[in-house]
Amino acid sequence: MKAVPEQEQASTVPARAKQGANAQGVHPGPKAEAQVWTERMVSALVNGVKGGRWFSLIDKVCAPATLALAWTKVRSNRGAAGADGQSLEKFAARSEAYLNELASALRAGSYRPQPVRRVDILKGDGGTRPLGIPVVKDRIAQAAMKLVIEPIFEAEFLEGSSASDRDAAAMTRWARWTA
Repeated sequence: MKAVPEQEQASTVPARAKQGANAQGVHPGPKAEAQVWTERMVSALVNGVKGGRWFSLIDKVCAPATLALAWTKVRSNRGAAGADGQSLEKFAARSEAYLNELASALRAGSYRPQPVRRVDILKGDGGTRPLGIPVVKDRIAQAAMKLVIEPIFEAEFLEGSSASDRDAAAMTRWARWTA
């Protein structure tokens, strides 16, 4: 395994880190959920990250509080069952077990999204357009990832930025992260 230079190693968040809602005098912004963002993360979001790179975000995605919040958001959106046929109601009946399975798979790096169910929906002009419906676990994984990474990208955008400016900035940032 290749050794990671010291300045690129991720620092760990203490197990008893205060959540963002408790951060003193720091407002994380509208996209940072207090259940997900620790005081240390909020501070880094506001002050910038050393070297301009965020590390070890998957542990934030896998955190029980993040997955629980993501499940709450997915459930509130309602929606149909994905390709596996599992409805939100079926998932809710065993949500704790399913969220633990999802967290374990994400942590282990073994999680793989399921095929997306394709349905055609009617358009106003009488035609149809395809719509993809992911399975519930995939929706939760996507929502958890969004809860963690969206505030990082949003912090870089000016309030008056247009969507195309945001897309260009996000692509530039992504290119720097993956380089």
